[in-house]
Amino acid sequence: MVDVSAKQQTVREARAQARVSLSAQCWAALSAENNPKGEVLGCARLAGIMAAKKTSDLIPLCHPLMISKVAIEFELDEAQYQIRVESRVRLTGTTGVEMEALTAASVAALTIYDMLKAVQKDIVISEVKLLEKSGGKSGHFIAEPGGEQHTNTKQGACDED
Repeated sequence: MVDVSAKQQTVREARAQARVSLSAQCWAALSAENNPKGEVLGCARLAGIMAAKKTSDLIPLCHPLMISKVAIEFELDEAQYQIRVESRVRLTGTTGVEMEALTAASVAALTIYDMLKAVQKDIVISEVKLLEKSGGKSGHFIAEPGGEQHTNTKQGACDED
């Protein structure tokens, strides 16, 4: 693991997303709340929150963190039959929460798949990505559609934030 003991404690936050694409039939089952396994989005929200808290158990060399906040939101796009999952993770500490945000969004999306797989087997999970991170010495990062915008980032192959 990277030694972060000499780093300053700062408020660190990260946002990530995942996109889940459904068929019209699966979307109808989701919308009607007529799913054999129960309430989909509430279960996915809880799974995402739990996953953020367990990230260090899943990703080798990830620091166990005292997370202050995890939020999972869903943006429903009925025209495209898509659910955009967005996670937000925050703490005050010496290392960032990007992996926790990415894990939370991913597991929430996987839970949507699990809850709906009886209706549709070929659900697609895509666009798992970091949207924003702040705090730490590498500064503020915001991903923009069609490219990346970096503010106050350090150079190097490995960001130990």
